[in-house]
Amino acid sequence: MASSREIADWGVFVSGRFWLAGLMGFAGGVPLLLTLTVLQAWLTAEEVDLATIGFLGLVALPYNLKFLWAPLIDRYDPLKLGRRRSWLMVSQCCLAASIALLGLQDPLESIWNVAAAACVVAFFSATQDVVIDAYRRETLADSEQGLGASMYTYGYRSGMLVASAGGLILADVVGFAGVYMFMATLMLSMVLVTVFAPEPADVKEPPASLTTAFIGPFTEFFNRRGVSWSALLVLAFILLYKLGDNLASHMTIPFYLDIGFTNTEIGTVAKFFGLAPLLFGVFVGGVLNLKAGLYRALFIAGILQGISTLGFAVLSVMGDDLWWLAAVVAFENLTQGMGISALLAFMAYLTDKRFTATQFAMLSALATLPRVVLTAPTGWMAGVMGWLPFFTMCAFVAIPGMLLLLSFKSWIHDSDDTPIVT
Repeated sequence: MASSREIADWGVFVSGRFWLAGLMGFAGGVPLLLTLTVLQAWLTAEEVDLATIGFLGLVALPYNLKFLWAPLIDRYDPLKLGRRRSWLMVSQCCLAASIALLGLQDPLESIWNVAAAACVVAFFSATQDVVIDAYRRETLADSEQGLGASMYTYGYRSGMLVASAGGLILADVVGFAGVYMFMATLMLSMVLVTVFAPEPADVKEPPASLTTAFIGPFTEFFNRRGVSWSALLVLAFILLYKLGDNLASHMTIPFYLDIGFTNTEIGTVAKFFGLAPLLFGVFVGGVLNLKAGLYRALFIAGILQGISTLGFAVLSVMGDDLWWLAAVVAFENLTQGMGISALLAFMAYLTDKRFTATQFAMLSALATLPRVVLTAPTGWMAGVMGWLPFFTMCAFVAIPGMLLLLSFKSWIHDSDDTPIVT
């Protein structure tokens, strides 16, 4: 007979909080590519020079700096609807307005107005991400964080697909201004989700002052367990956990082309075919966290990530064989999805509910740092080392992260806390 704990665990699949994670993920995914892929396509169609288009990639900077204003989200309840629902309402309404504003700009008349409007969209999008992460953390039990991350990722990817693929198709019918007006309306409709979503019930009191809101999350994190260097180990683990995977992934397209695959083969196998294993891996990671515990999920996903990176080394020897490409891509994307789910659950586990928004924003910014900054020299490294040694090195980069995980194994326990929102 199933235990009450098992029933509660599996019950998350039919709970409102589980599906809310997906809907909020969709809301988070829609605006992201409106300042990247869709904006680049629009500017290219308007014959804006490539140097300017490249420079406008900096409008995404708010996503890496969101921890700077996250304390305000922990501290204030601007609409008196509860801190999470209030900030969701504010960010979503401002997002709808700023997306519409971006669509009204004329790139040929003033590229700076386009850049400013895109920055505003990115700012409110990053703000919404902070609130969504905090909401998911506060409405799901520790054991459910992995599955919550899975559902959130599905929603996020769906939102990105609607905005990018849907937006580009729609642009041929109504033009880019029409695309941004449509996406603004879609973003505004997400307010309905916020209206009907329950505010997390069992949360800590907000920080008593701005000083506490800004300083408290960091002092609490670094003084936890009374040993500040222990916090540094955790931060180092988050930085290193997916580093090898990020280094390898950054150079896959040049690698595929160099060993003889065509653009069509890469697009069909590496991109289209690889999506299903990625999404399945996210789900597997969530289930693994639910049934085996967070530590085992992190450990298994980490080991498999390192092994999958070695697949690229094997492919460098096998050459342009489509079956090997499909196998390597499928396994790598599967383990990448497992790692995403486990790492998101771990970051949620680390947050103190007095400072959920700020600490999650800090940790997620650190987790994305390798992809944004540390991958910069990979082209030089691959050129000097060659593909086989390069991908072998990337696989072994996983080892320091796994050793760090072993060092704080005792800190991670299988939580029996119950869901906060039914």
